[in-house]
Amino acid sequence: MKRIQYHEYGGPEVMRLEEFEPAPLGANQVLVRMRAASANPMDWGIRAGRLKLVTGRKFPRGLGYDFAGVVEAVGERVTRVRVGDPVVGGTRIKASGAFADVIVAHEDDVVRKPEDLSFEQGATLPIVGVTALQALVTRGKLQRGQAVFIHGCLGAVGRCAAQIALARGARVGGSCRDTAATEAQELGVDPVVAFGFAPKALTGRFDLVLDAAGVPGTLPPGEARKMLRPGGRIVGVHPSPGNYLRSALPGPFHVFATQPNVADLETVVETAAAGTLRLPIARTVPLSEAIPALTELEQNRLGKRGKLIITAG
Repeated sequence: MKRIQYHEYGGPEVMRLEEFEPAPLGANQVLVRMRAASANPMDWGIRAGRLKLVTGRKFPRGLGYDFAGVVEAVGERVTRVRVGDPVVGGTRIKASGAFADVIVAHEDDVVRKPEDLSFEQGATLPIVGVTALQALVTRGKLQRGQAVFIHGCLGAVGRCAAQIALARGARVGGSCRDTAATEAQELGVDPVVAFGFAPKALTGRFDLVLDAAGVPGTLPPGEARKMLRPGGRIVGVHPSPGNYLRSALPGPFHVFATQPNVADLETVVETAAAGTLRLPIARTVPLSEAIPALTELEQNRLGKRGKLIITAG
């Protein structure tokens, strides 16, 4: 068995494709043969050591979190899935290791993959899809008929949020690069404004403002507030210390860190299977060629509006 792993925190140069021995299955765990896995910016952020207080200093550490595959073995207390089931899921942050021939995951972190959803499409969904759903519904309290503005509506989280909101009967406006406005409009976003827009022009039009843009392009809460209707909410998906402090103060701003939730993952996967949630795939490479592709993505941000998919082999 092989996986991409590293023996110290650092840059792309620490990644290695090496043989490894999967950990013994716990009673509530499953062993999944990887068919597809997807890259997220958090992968190289964690590898760089930005969450070492959570991930610790035990090496080697595997890389990658989102995956789709087929269950090969189950722990003695597993009841939700069986050997042979195709599944979509994610690993826990401390465990990681999705860029591998096989993955050990908790039963509550996987759901069955519908027939109408490919392994590649399934692998794009867990982190960004659940983040978008929780930002809109759990924190944003979005209701049918309301209006949401998504800052960064063509990023992975923003694109998921736009499609989920539209599927739930909300109206969606958003911001993106001015050269991508037509793409956003085709997604169903209206109005579409360029990054650097003047929020005053959208005064009082939205029940929810979701800041899904990457750092440093985040939307200042004071500017977002101008776009809110009375009783509206602002939700940020970047759980920085400053945002947590701002979120604790009285006002409409809320920040959160995505929480693993099997019901939310099932909702995201079902939405995708119904054809109302899709993320573009920019590139697909086998595991044997994944390290150069991951390095290129991290350093050059190529395929920013499309996922890098790693497949078996």
